[in-house]
Amino acid sequence: MNTANKLTLLRIVMIPLFLVILYLDFPYHRYAALAVFILASATDFVDGYVARHYNQITDFGKFMDPLADKMLVMAAMLWFVEVGRMPAWALLIVVVREFAVSGLRLVAVDNGRVIAAAWSGKIKTASTMVGICLMLLPVPPAVDVTVTAVIVLTTVYSGVEYFVKNKDVIDWSHI
Repeated sequence: MNTANKLTLLRIVMIPLFLVILYLDFPYHRYAALAVFILASATDFVDGYVARHYNQITDFGKFMDPLADKMLVMAAMLWFVEVGRMPAWALLIVVVREFAVSGLRLVAVDNGRVIAAAWSGKIKTASTMVGICLMLLPVPPAVDVTVTAVIVLTTVYSGVEYFVKNKDVIDWSHI
């Protein structure tokens, strides 16, 4: 197992630790959870760099890296929904976008085409991770609303962009 894949697995292992810290609710638990979240998020950037720079790109990494990202973000957002800091409909929009884009990529691969990550998707991921970091701090409710709005808007925009740029992947004439 190469270094990039080990970093991806480390991120996955950090997800339950992140949640346990949040649920234990000890003094300053959100700061500890924030530290774990930042460290886990950092492994996303580092494993991608290591994989590309040191030619460690594998099928395992192609599959697990984006899955690990989604697991980390969904874990945080589920907790925010559970504690009343984010509406469930916002999380649903994120989940639907992820399924839709994954489905589009599957159809594209079946047709011999690969849909690379778009910049809007990277912006969505970065803004979501920064927003989650902000929400883990003791902030006023207006920050939660603003972060949720940014997450929803970047999620919808990037999802629409994937489908507009790749509209030829799906034969819409048979609907």
